[in-house]
Amino acid sequence: MNQISRIAAEDADIVPEPPVARRRHLLLMVSVPLLIAAIGLYFWLTSGKTVSTDNALIDAPVVSVAPEVSGRIIEVAVRENQIVKPGDLLFKIDPAPFRIALLQADAALANAKVQVAQLQGTAASKNADVGSRSADIAATAAAVSLAQETLHRQDSLMKQGFTTRASLDGARAAVQSAQASRAAAVAAERSAASTAAAARSALGTGDDGLAPAVEAALAQRERAQLDLARTEVHAPIAGRITGTDRLQVGNMALQQLAQLSVVGASNYWIEANFKETQLAKIRIGQRANVAIDAIPGREFAAQVTGIGAGTGSQFSLLPAQNATGNWVKVTQRVPVRLTFKERIERPLVAGWSATVTVRVAD
Repeated sequence: MNQISRIAAEDADIVPEPPVARRRHLLLMVSVPLLIAAIGLYFWLTSGKTVSTDNALIDAPVVSVAPEVSGRIIEVAVRENQIVKPGDLLFKIDPAPFRIALLQADAALANAKVQVAQLQGTAASKNADVGSRSADIAATAAAVSLAQETLHRQDSLMKQGFTTRASLDGARAAVQSAQASRAAAVAAERSAASTAAAARSALGTGDDGLAPAVEAALAQRERAQLDLARTEVHAPIAGRITGTDRLQVGNMALQQLAQLSVVGASNYWIEANFKETQLAKIRIGQRANVAIDAIPGREFAAQVTGIGAGTGSQFSLLPAQNATGNWVKVTQRVPVRLTFKERIERPLVAGWSATVTVRVAD
C-alpha cells in the first residue's frame, strides 16, 4: 500500500511538456534530416558541372629592359615601383664616346665622297685618253701602210737596178719603225681603257644611285647615330618598375644585360594548373570564376583561352625519365590560361594566388 502511494505521488510531480516546446522539438527533428537531404540533392545536381583548382597564379607581361649599347650610367630617372608610360625615360648612358664615333663617321663619309669625286675625274680623263690613243693608232696604221708601199717600190726599183741598197734598207727600217709605233699606240690604248674600266667599277652605283664607298660610309654613320640615340633607354610598355637594385649612377651598363624590369599595367591573365584527370571536359571558350586570395569576398569573371601543350614536368629543367625503371605514376598538371572578362579596379600583382572554377557544363 505504501509502494502504491509512493508511485502515485511521483506521477503527481511530473509536469506535462508545453505545446510550444513539443513543436520545437518536432521541427528540429524534421529540419535536420531535410537540410541534410537538401545539401545532398544540391551536390548531386551540381556535381560534374564545374572543375576547380587552387593551384593558380595571376600572371602579367614582364619586359626585361637591357641597354643596346654598353657604357657608364650617368642618370637614373625612375625608382622602384614607379608607374611609367610607354616612352618614359628610364636611365641614360654616357653619350660622349658615341658622339665621337658619330663625328668619325661624318669624316669617313666626307672622305668617301672625295674619293668618289677623284675616281670620277680619273674615269673621265682615261676615257678622253682612250679617244686620243685611238687617233694615234689610226695615224700609226696609216704610217705603216705608207712605209710598206715605199718598201715595195724600193724593192721593185732594186730589182730593175734603178735604186741603191741603202735606199732599200732605209725603206725596211721605216716599215719596222712604223709597226713599232702602231704597237705602242695599241698598248697605250689598252692601258687607258683598263684604267677607265677600273675607275668605273669602283664607281659602281647601288640601288639608290650612290657609289659603294659612299653607301658604306652612310651606313656607318647611321649606325653611329643609332648608337648615340640608344644611350637614352625608354620604357617599352606601360607598367610598374621593378628590379632596380643594380641601376645606380656610375655603374657600367652592359649591352643585352637587363638592368630592370617593367611589369605591365594591363593584359593580366591567370595560369591555372589543373590535374590531367580534370581536363576531359575543359574546352577553350568556357566561362570561369576566379577568386583571388588577396581580394577576399569577390569573384571575377574569366574565360578559358588556352590549354597547355605539355605538362609542367615536361618543360622543367630536369624532366622525369619514366623509362629508367624506377617510375612511379604521379598525376600530372597541365597549365590552362584564362583571361579576365571584366575590368578589375584594384591593381593586380603578378604571382598572386587564386582559385579557378571552370563551368564545364555551359
